[in-house]
Amino acid sequence: MYLLTLSIVSIFLLLSLLHFSWAMGGSWGFEASIPKTTDGEWVMKPKKTDSAIVGLGLLLFAIFYLIRADHIPFELPPWAVNIAEWLIPSIFLFRAIGDFKYVGFFKKVKTTEFARNDSNFFSPLCIVIALIGFIIGII
Repeated sequence: MYLLTLSIVSIFLLLSLLHFSWAMGGSWGFEASIPKTTDGEWVMKPKKTDSAIVGLGLLLFAIFYLIRADHIPFELPPWAVNIAEWLIPSIFLFRAIGDFKYVGFFKKVKTTEFARNDSNFFSPLCIVIALIGFIIGII
């Protein structure tokens, strides 16, 4: 259980830091992480505040798993724990499945830089997060 918690918390903290860096104007990996059409147009145009919100969400996910593993002494209501331990991995499972056009394992657009990164890195990482989260939820 310790290694699973360490893994998922580490992943969430790294992803959170990356999103916070984008929110503060960093650019490393940003372009390659945005879905594009085959014409090179961005499917969405995230703002810095969008990156900050995602970074905050990922940070809260990390904190949740630290609380759940008793590494942070904070008592959450049992109903909140039950919801979160299924909701968080479900978010990443649905992200891996995708929108059936630009994102996920079942996307139709597969020739862009994002699509290649998504197939090779982003969607598999989402599956790993989902599996770890579901395992922690079951244990």
